[in-house]
Amino acid sequence: MASDIVAQLADSLAKTGVEDGELSYKGQGRKLDDAQSVEEIVKEIQDFEGLQALRLEGNTVGVEAAQAIAKALETKSDFKRCYWSDMFTGRLRSEIPPALNSLGDALMLAGARLTVLDLSDNAFGPDGVKGIENLLKSTACFTLQELRLNNCGMGIGGGKILAASLTHCHKKSSAEASPLSLKVFVAGRNRLENDGATALAQAFQLMGSLEEVHMPQNGINHAGITALASAMQQNKALRILNLNDNTFTEKGAIAMAQALKHLASVQVINFGDCLVRPAGAKAIAETVSEGLPILKELNLSYGEITEEAALAVAQSVKGKDKLEKLDLNGNCLGEDGCVALKDAMESLNMGEILGTLSDDEGEPEDDEDEDEDDDEEDLEDVDEEELEEEEEEEEEEEEEHSTSKFSTPVSAPRPPDVSSFLSFPSPDKLLKLGANRALLIEQQVDVSDAPKTAEAFLKIASVYKEENRDVKNAVLDSIDALLRKAYSTPSFQGCSFVSSLLVLLGLIKSEDKVKPVLVVPGHLHALEHVVQQDYFPEQSVAVLEAFMSRNNKILESCGNARITLQTTLQRVKSES
Repeated sequence: MASDIVAQLADSLAKTGVEDGELSYKGQGRKLDDAQSVEEIVKEIQDFEGLQALRLEGNTVGVEAAQAIAKALETKSDFKRCYWSDMFTGRLRSEIPPALNSLGDALMLAGARLTVLDLSDNAFGPDGVKGIENLLKSTACFTLQELRLNNCGMGIGGGKILAASLTHCHKKSSAEASPLSLKVFVAGRNRLENDGATALAQAFQLMGSLEEVHMPQNGINHAGITALASAMQQNKALRILNLNDNTFTEKGAIAMAQALKHLASVQVINFGDCLVRPAGAKAIAETVSEGLPILKELNLSYGEITEEAALAVAQSVKGKDKLEKLDLNGNCLGEDGCVALKDAMESLNMGEILGTLSDDEGEPEDDEDEDEDDDEEDLEDVDEEELEEEEEEEEEEEEEHSTSKFSTPVSAPRPPDVSSFLSFPSPDKLLKLGANRALLIEQQVDVSDAPKTAEAFLKIASVYKEENRDVKNAVLDSIDALLRKAYSTPSFQGCSFVSSLLVLLGLIKSEDKVKPVLVVPGHLHALEHVVQQDYFPEQSVAVLEAFMSRNNKILESCGNARITLQTTLQRVKSES
């Protein structure tokens, strides 16, 4: 009896944080389709005096359910924080804008003054941004401090809508002597590219209040990076700048180095996997040496930096008493260069601060840099032409996402051949598909056909390389895009997909005499990633766990990959 009371009390405390006015349904996996399914939530919202925050992460909310919740929020004038990430899993894309509009209208009607709006991991595209456009322009967002839109698939069009909304809000709030002072902006993995980043840069420059900016993996090259650098220079209180996995080249890195000279409050710089190259690294080193007194972390990994440039970076951190981590892994130092770098850091009594150099690429070829510079310029010219066409298509009809968006002018080189990659997969072919590889693959595969989707998954996974970060990220991003689209497609049969996987892996026999693939560790590494994602159903985890736990000779050659997958499946299953 006592245990029941304790359980009820724990459940009550989990739902309601009375001290900070928070009502939470985080991670409960509820399928909220209509008004009846949210009756309990609606009542608790209505009964909660002084409600300031609502957590709906990890549930799936339909239009009618959102409208019912919105109705309950209409009287909550103290409301401040929306924790609404990952709440549209399995929903049609057309359902998301009306759901967001309903919730936004309610907050405006209530006279709420938001400080946090988190809609990350909802994959709603440009249309989803339209769903929050009115809210962002309203008085409810005059007080907004944190805007988190990570992994939402906004694209260039969504980025422009977002930028225009923030600009409008700042101008409108400034006219009322309470200018928008956004402090935290998170928008990683959104395919913003140059045009989206440049539009947002203009809004950032106008606000001048940012303290944290996280925009990794957005396909931004030097033009967009230069625009962001100019904007960051106006945000004097900036502490954290994370632009990981964009393509700076020397031009972008030098522009960013110049901007950092005006930002004495910066504590964390993450330019890992940004191709800053030797000249860019030296420019950043000069900035670090001359300023940034409270720098804690500097990440210049995977940037094609040579020994000389790396040693310049090492010398630049001399006297940086607050520095906790320096990451120069995955560059082009060579064995002697790695030793020299470690010695240099040891001589500064900062050896423990230097991260691992285990992924060093070795010394570059003598003429490699020049050739790559020329190639980079050519690629950027093609990218700009592609972006212009993409923007025109989005303006005409953003919902269609047709392959014509990525067609290339006659004068430009032929676009990457997805069919060739899927027919004869290789890491090189995957990387050459470029920044839009995930979308290109997603468009090529008929996700309504579960067996074909399973075949495509295994072909992509077959080129996975644990030791090659670029290939690893390309594989996982492509698989995420493909399966997220598949599981959000009403006609997709998840059970058939898992069965097809097991057949193709040779773990079960097929009546159609399907020939199994040659199982490689990459297949299991990719599966280990997938089963941890929000789009992958719990029941499918249990099925996979049952088969993977058996003694299968087919999987013996995969060694550690098999053990890791089994461990992850058991953990995910126990947590569900």
